[in-house]
Amino acid sequence: MKIITQDCQNDKYVSSTIKHFFKNYRIVTILKVANAYKSKGFSIIAVFQYLFSLIFTNRSMYMDMLMENDRKANFGKDTVYRFMNSININWIKFTTWLSAEIIKKSINGLTDENRINVLIIDDSLFERPSSKKVELLAKVYDHVNKVYKYGFRLLTLGWSDGNTFLPVNSCLLSTKNKKNRINEAKIIDKRSNGHKKGSLPL
Repeated sequence: MKIITQDCQNDKYVSSTIKHFFKNYRIVTILKVANAYKSKGFSIIAVFQYLFSLIFTNRSMYMDMLMENDRKANFGKDTVYRFMNSININWIKFTTWLSAEIIKKSINGLTDENRINVLIIDDSLFERPSSKKVELLAKVYDHVNKVYKYGFRLLTLGWSDGNTFLPVNSCLLSTKNKKNRINEAKIIDKRSNGHKKGSLPL
C-alpha cells in the first residue's frame, strides 16, 4: 500500500512539473509550428504530454495503461501509434524551436554577453543489431572497431556556450550504396515532412 501511495505521489509531481515545462516553453505553440495537428479524436498535446510523462515515470505504455492512476490515459494505444507514426510532423523543426526557447528563457540570462556561442556537429554510429525490418537499415562501417554493423549514422547538431551543451536536432543517415542497405523505405506522400526529411545518404 505504501509503494502504491508513493507511486501516486510521484505521478502527481511528475505531471505538475511537466505541465509547468509545457507552459513555460510554449510546447503547444511549437507543436503547431512543427505541423502537429489532430485529424480526429484527442488533442495532440494530451497524447504528447502522456508520452513525455512515461519517460520520467520509467514506465512502458503497456504497463502504464494496466495501472490505475490519476493520469491514466483516456485514449488507447492505437491513438498513440498514429501520433508517433505521423509523416506530417516535422520533429526537426520541433526540437530546434524548443532548444531556441530554452536557450532564450533559461540559459542566456545566466551567461556573460561576451561568451562565445557555438554550434557542434557530431556523427556517431547508431547500432540496431537486433532490427530486421527497420526502414533504410544498413550495414555501416564502425571506424573504431574496424567492422561493419547494422544501424545508421546519427548526425547530431548541438549548441554550446562553453559551459552548457544543448542538443538542437538530429537525423539518422543511411547509405547511398544499395548493396549495404538491408531494407528500402516505404513509398509515402512526397509533400509530407516524412518524405522531405527521410533518411539522408552518407
